[in-house]
Amino acid sequence: MPASTAARPALPDRRAVNRATLVGFIAILLWATLAPLATLASMVPPFQLVATSFLLAFLVGSCWTALRGDNPLRYFRQPPAAWALGVGGLFGFHFLYFMALQAAPPVEANLINYLWPLLIVLFSALLPGERLRAWHVGGAIAGLAGTALLIVRGGSGGLGGALSIDPAHLPGYAAALGSAVTWAGYSVLRRRLGQIGEAPTDAVSAFCLVTALLSLLCHLALEQTVWPETAAGWGAMLLLGLGPVGAAFFVWDYGVRHGDIRALGALSYLAPLLSTLLLVLFGLAANSAIIWVSCALIAGGSLLASKDLLRRKSS
Repeated sequence: MPASTAARPALPDRRAVNRATLVGFIAILLWATLAPLATLASMVPPFQLVATSFLLAFLVGSCWTALRGDNPLRYFRQPPAAWALGVGGLFGFHFLYFMALQAAPPVEANLINYLWPLLIVLFSALLPGERLRAWHVGGAIAGLAGTALLIVRGGSGGLGGALSIDPAHLPGYAAALGSAVTWAGYSVLRRRLGQIGEAPTDAVSAFCLVTALLSLLCHLALEQTVWPETAAGWGAMLLLGLGPVGAAFFVWDYGVRHGDIRALGALSYLAPLLSTLLLVLFGLAANSAIIWVSCALIAGGSLLASKDLLRRKSS
């Protein structure tokens, strides 16, 4: 009797973790729409797009907090460490990523940047109460291989040609690696803050506002302002701020704080896959057999790494 009583509380906890993981997975689905929407809004310079998107994210997050009867302004009162992590993660990732795209070929910059799901899986082993299993590593590596095939397929000449190293591109490679480490570190450390009850998800709105302001400064210093000329362009820019560069950061934050961060890290490889499939579906990218090879690697790796989430708890 005491043994069965002690075993019961684990069931609701597992359900809560699974629920939070599924909420975090919404971010991955939203990020899959990033490439098609960004293509439709491609006339808008990157930092201008980030600034407007994060401003919309701040407004959406603040409205959500207010509708729950809470004051969004009180979440601006956060410890310096929380501010450094929140703004450093959101702004730092985008800054380094765009710098990488300017200083290195996009194919290689994207490939290096998509090390962040693998790094999340590996970094999560450093968290209290987390253990890295062989299937987490295997699933993440399979996802990385599938992502490599998916991205390199757009390059000229095969894997070896696409990944030839030019010393002139080393700063871009370093920036891409920095963006991957920044986002993985941000995600894992947000999990750590959740474990000690600091800087709740509502505080992400405040981080989004500061990120928008910093992106605006970068835009004014580095870019020329260009606004969309079509309804499709304006609609894409609005949807970016509401979805992949907006609500996605809130559901991701909730997922990494309360869900299975290892499963989320591996499932993140579905974002470039789904994004590519959407591009093919809408005629914005060419279809290829290698897409389906990538699909098998990414989907199989994601299922393997999320084994804890999918398997039924034994009685």
